[in-house]
Amino acid sequence: MIKILFICHGNICRSTMAQFVMEYMVSQAGLADQFVIESAATSTEEIGNGPHRGTVMKMREMGIPMREHRARQMRRDDYDQYDMIIGMDRWNEKNILRIVGSDPQDKISSLLDYTERKGQEIADPWYTGNFDETYRDVDEGCRGLLAYCREQLAD
Repeated sequence: MIKILFICHGNICRSTMAQFVMEYMVSQAGLADQFVIESAATSTEEIGNGPHRGTVMKMREMGIPMREHRARQMRRDDYDQYDMIIGMDRWNEKNILRIVGSDPQDKISSLLDYTERKGQEIADPWYTGNFDETYRDVDEGCRGLLAYCREQLAD
């Protein structure tokens, strides 16, 4: 079982998109029973809110199902609950470390670290308004992450 927690600033755009894209990919691969996939925020700004309408529209356009979701803030104990904690940008990673204190088990990474674009960030569509670009980056990152996870499951 691989437990993944996607993280962004508010948990209504990027991390939510990554959660649903990854759930869809895992389901399509017949691996849903081997994963727990969730998302959370580093901030308190959107707690209790549903996904951003831009995320919802993009998921519908791409035919990716969404389940009920309400933004929540990451907690310190999430570090113990999840195998992988994946941020969308360096600021997210910095704030994840602020919440959990340290990363002794090397669980914290960035989504694009699982691609050839390691070290790059996924732009926040809250500011850019470009949900198409964010989706392309999230999709690429989730494909790379799934390939990595398949290797882990095979070991």
